[in-house]
Amino acid sequence: MSSVVISGDTSGAITLAASAVAGTNTITLPASTGTVLTTGSPQSGGVIQVVSQTSSTSVTSSGGTIATLLSFSITPKFSTSKILVMSSVTVYITPNTNQVGASFIYRGTTSGTLLQDMYSGFGTALTSNPYFAMSHQYLDNPATTSATTYTLAINRGSSATTSVSNGGPYTLTLMEIAA
Repeated sequence: MSSVVISGDTSGAITLAASAVAGTNTITLPASTGTVLTTGSPQSGGVIQVVSQTSSTSVTSSGGTIATLLSFSITPKFSTSKILVMSSVTVYITPNTNQVGASFIYRGTTSGTLLQDMYSGFGTALTSNPYFAMSHQYLDNPATTSATTYTLAINRGSSATTSVSNGGPYTLTLMEIAA
């Protein structure tokens, strides 16, 4: 393996080492002053990775049951990272008096840690189109480099006849943010 050693101005040194490769590889450095970002020390507040899922599969919750819309994992690269959890869902609530629909964000499954909940509804009977847009933004600190699951779920409102279902596509996005 070939390497180049650059001595520091006052002490120390930086070694650039090339691994065993076939052929020629080129790394082009920018013609500007600044700091080189590495995977070993990402810039604080920088986005390290993003995973996202969208679905338009119809899901209904009734009788007090929490229904999962999306559930998937992100594996943080650093234990100090934060996970920004964002979701968007439009719920349909069966028209009736005093009805409420809810959406939830969990770390883990719906039996895991509730991170955030949101409720929407109406006090008088509606005759048509009771759709409500709900979104979540939650900055979580899982403090791990193990795969961490997040779940977007919905639930029905105040009576057994209330149902909540998606009114269109819904999305769950997970972003790893450097500490």
